[in-house]
Amino acid sequence: MTADLLITGISQLVTAKGSGAKHGPAMRELHVTERAAIAICNRGIIWTGKERDWSGEALASVDVGDRAVVPGLIDPHTHAVWAGNRLADFDARTSGKTYEAILAAGGGIRRTIRATAAATKDELLSLAEPRIRALLQSGATTVEVKSGYGFTPATEIAMLEVIQALAARTPARLLPTLLIHIPPASSEDRPRYITEICTELIPEVARRQLATAVDIFVEKEAFHVDEATLVLQSAKQHNLAVKLHTEQFQCIGGLELGVRMGVLSVDHLETCGPEQLAMLAASSTIATILPGVSLHLGIPAAPGRQLVDAGAAVAVGTDLNPGSSPLFSAAAALALAVRLNGLTAQEALVAGTVNAACALGLADTGRLEVGLQADFLVLEGSDWRELVYTLGGNPVREVWIRGERL
Repeated sequence: MTADLLITGISQLVTAKGSGAKHGPAMRELHVTERAAIAICNRGIIWTGKERDWSGEALASVDVGDRAVVPGLIDPHTHAVWAGNRLADFDARTSGKTYEAILAAGGGIRRTIRATAAATKDELLSLAEPRIRALLQSGATTVEVKSGYGFTPATEIAMLEVIQALAARTPARLLPTLLIHIPPASSEDRPRYITEICTELIPEVARRQLATAVDIFVEKEAFHVDEATLVLQSAKQHNLAVKLHTEQFQCIGGLELGVRMGVLSVDHLETCGPEQLAMLAASSTIATILPGVSLHLGIPAAPGRQLVDAGAAVAVGTDLNPGSSPLFSAAAALALAVRLNGLTAQEALVAGTVNAACALGLADTGRLEVGLQADFLVLEGSDWRELVYTLGGNPVREVWIRGERL
């Protein structure tokens, strides 16, 4: 066997094993190889094991200096393209106003929609690039990026075009999602808006291949189950994957809809109850939790511990956005999931790698196995647990994507 490159000096090579989402107790099962090496050819992994067991040849080698290696992190939920800021909302919230009250008064998401609509595509691109760069430096080698601050079909498409341009400028893998985020302020306009989304926006996005999935926000102040059903049905008819923002502030049937329709993931889940835990555990839908929201808004954290104990497959994302989670680090999201959502270190790593990949419908990343793309992180220390232990500093020393060090 001949490799283009052999990575040596790995104190611990740590990964989940086997394709598919890891549910419940399986989220604690990690394969740890000490004194390990990785052989890479044509950007993919052709061998892993103990360094002493390598018997092939390598055209080049890199010694990482007795440091731990883990799979590249997957961030399955971001809103990285926006203009303006939400500092006034932050002041209002720290003065006692709720997120829902700010939204109802025209702030929150609506404030960002106005600012984003006023920006050019070049301005949005220049604003988004450093955000993606920060996620990449924190270990995210694959990142989902949503639209959702466009509101009209034309501006939503413009946002997706920005994401497309952004993908061409970063070595990270970006997956674009069309997000149906917030309804018109007038209830009389809602039916027309839903029709426009289903008959104009989704077909155009699918035709131009501007997104891989459609997401919709289901809450009392956002869309309701009957509206979301129409949107998700349209997405599926146009061969787009589907997912949901739901159970962030209220339980109004969004999670049940998601499970019934077989969505890739239901995201947020801060208000998820016992019956819903069991429903998720019995399904193939990934439960994506977003601890940055709980930290920033001061709301109860999603029941990560209970989700795992019930047998669900849990993923973790940053929810990077200007209003409820200005979190620019995928590694920090995992560290917060341990502290706020009750995950173990092992569960957090699985949630941020293989399960997060499954939340995006990906099977070729999130693990370090033969035949998969060589996306991995070299950590600063020799013990992989520093990835979720460290707060404030960056535990990631090197980011490798497709077998190349950034």
